[in-house]
Amino acid sequence: MQKTATLNLRVDPEVKESAETVLSQLGLSMSTAIDLFLRQVSLTGGIPFKVALPEAPNTLNVAAITDEQLRNALLRGLGEVNQNAGLETAAAFSQIRARLDA
Repeated sequence: MQKTATLNLRVDPEVKESAETVLSQLGLSMSTAIDLFLRQVSLTGGIPFKVALPEAPNTLNVAAITDEQLRNALLRGLGEVNQNAGLETAAAFSQIRARLDA
């Protein structure tokens, strides 16, 4: 009989729920997925995928715009926040990732 170890993890509930949905569609349990991840860490000697911050598009590069353009962009963003017209963080990052992958 193979020995087992218990892990206690704290994760964002929304991330957990989203991951469980995807894993369920793949026919995997959370436990199996974590076991797969840890085995890959052992086999590869590191994280088995690229871990990096996305590069900011030029439209957000403050070195490439004037002070007035930056101020106007910040004021537009503040206006969106005040009007609750902005995106949830997860949705905003999804859009950024989609643009970077395109």
